[in-house]
Amino acid sequence: MTDFNYLFSPLKIGSTVVPNRIHFAAHMTNYAEDNLISERHIYYYGERAKGGCGLITTEEMGVHPTDHPYDKLVDVYEPRVIPGFLQLTRTIHQYDTKIFAQLNHNGMQGDGKTSRLPIWGPSAGKDPIFRETCKVMEVEEIQECVAYFARCAEYAVQGGFDGIELQLGHSSLIRQFLSPLTNHREDEYGGDLENRCRFALEVIAAVRHAVGSTLSLGVRLNADEMHPRGGITHADAKDIAVRLEASGHLDFMDLSLGTFYNLFLVEGSMHTPLAYTAPLSAGIRSVIKLPVYCTNRINDPHLAEKILADGQADMIGMVRALICDPELPNKAMEGRLEDIRNCIACNQGCIGRMGLGYRLGCLHNPAVGEEKELGIGTLRPAATPKKVVVVGGGPAGLEVARVATLRRHAVTLFEQKADVGGQNIIAGKAAGRQEITGVTRWLVSQLNKLEIDMRLGITADETAVLNEQPDVVVIATGSTPKPRPFAGEYEAPQVVNTVQILTGEYEAGAKVLLIDLDGHHQATGTAELLADQGKQVHMLMASLFVGSALGPLQDLYLTRQRLARKGVTFTPDIAVMEIQGTLVKGLNVYSNALIDFDGYDTVVLAAGNVASDALYFALKDKVKEIYRVGDCVSPRKTDMAIIEGHRIGRMI
Repeated sequence: MTDFNYLFSPLKIGSTVVPNRIHFAAHMTNYAEDNLISERHIYYYGERAKGGCGLITTEEMGVHPTDHPYDKLVDVYEPRVIPGFLQLTRTIHQYDTKIFAQLNHNGMQGDGKTSRLPIWGPSAGKDPIFRETCKVMEVEEIQECVAYFARCAEYAVQGGFDGIELQLGHSSLIRQFLSPLTNHREDEYGGDLENRCRFALEVIAAVRHAVGSTLSLGVRLNADEMHPRGGITHADAKDIAVRLEASGHLDFMDLSLGTFYNLFLVEGSMHTPLAYTAPLSAGIRSVIKLPVYCTNRINDPHLAEKILADGQADMIGMVRALICDPELPNKAMEGRLEDIRNCIACNQGCIGRMGLGYRLGCLHNPAVGEEKELGIGTLRPAATPKKVVVVGGGPAGLEVARVATLRRHAVTLFEQKADVGGQNIIAGKAAGRQEITGVTRWLVSQLNKLEIDMRLGITADETAVLNEQPDVVVIATGSTPKPRPFAGEYEAPQVVNTVQILTGEYEAGAKVLLIDLDGHHQATGTAELLADQGKQVHMLMASLFVGSALGPLQDLYLTRQRLARKGVTFTPDIAVMEIQGTLVKGLNVYSNALIDFDGYDTVVLAAGNVASDALYFALKDKVKEIYRVGDCVSPRKTDMAIIEGHRIGRMI
């Protein structure tokens, strides 16, 4: 506690006193059922309250039938939401945590596929993601929307919430009225800033009237749209903040930045700086007296404390940090900082899943969305402790060993290399990907606290495993790059794979051709590393563009920008047919034209892996209880390795 004089001090937000300054800010989950709060929601938010979070704000909840941009949105405009609200708020209040409801209308940032209604906006236009032309709202529709916000606020009161947050941020109809980028009206709701603020002020006044003085009320304000053609600048946001505060109806201002034009700013990956929005919150805080929240890439309690101590904000939003470790607040309060599972901003299990319409998860924390079965306090000692041998010290093997040991099994882990981590460590050698190794760092920190027989630098063959006389064997031997993914005559050092480059086994020549069948960071991160080494890099891919799998992770824009600035060139639409030496024969997948690519010193392959499963099949009929997990089942991403490791650790 002595390290956190600010972070764990209470904060008065209107009529609500929050016990500490850690805020689990609004974010999508895709957990709704029948557009209502679900049991999954209740366990998910309850886990963060149990973990010590001071304030929770729900994901955005829709206030009007015209707003249904995705299927799993919670709708608030019918009284049937109230019973679920009451279950949620009662759960949260068990832990002295406060909970606010976020109300929103996405406006033109949606489409009518779900609602089968036209979407609304201040002026005619299309969102860059949804690309459906909105209906220009008539004055009576504006007033209808104001009334719906008030009605939904009343249901939030009846549902037991402590406060309401109105979304004026990156995805919001109200922001679209505030911004000259999207508001081209010539009536009393458009033109100068006073008119553009009118809708926001009318909603705020109506909601305050609906909830009275007993509930806290605030907004999530866009602190800077950061759009090259104007929009809301930070100076504009300061002016708006002053005008909204002057209404006398607000108790706080939460902040966001960017829009769907630059979504990588809204959901920053590990390629964005930590706490990159702190200067914006400091700017807003300098012109108003209301408490100001700061959110985005704040994954460490010491960083949060510094932002508060420096006067840049009054409340710290931790979203992915608390998804990754819901017990972060309690661990920090108890001085167990080394036990915190820090978010690595990979965006693979959270934002990447959201963007594809799947339920929220986490690469690092397999309990996310499964808190009822896997959450805090659900791990129980095994009825019959067993002798367990785990072969392989990558994320899957480490997670099996951790969970099985916590369940009081006697675990021996074999790893053929001198250090554990497997492909997680290799991935961290790519340009800008060092944070990904936080997965291994945390697992090792936890295993170091347990009694486990770690045998490093030992290749465990069939005989070595059987000599241990195990009750259970878990094979986690991973995968290796495909040895010859293309036809032809070629060999190292002229043709190598990304792993051989990343580990330093081979150094590429001056001119490199990188064949990308990956579409992910393995290919682009290696290409960037080579460019940083001064190599001239050309990438071939059969997909439409480089980094085809990076869009949902909000890494595509910045990755392409960095590669382009470093001189990397791309040729899409090319399927590699064969390689002869360093001559690559390609086929344009659309024109069927045959194209030769020659004159390179080194060809680097990002062409997939094959499972290293020989030991599993050698032992399959010789051990009573045997499992395999991770890439030796099938080469995939780290999230599946950890999920499978956790599942088997609980099962045995």
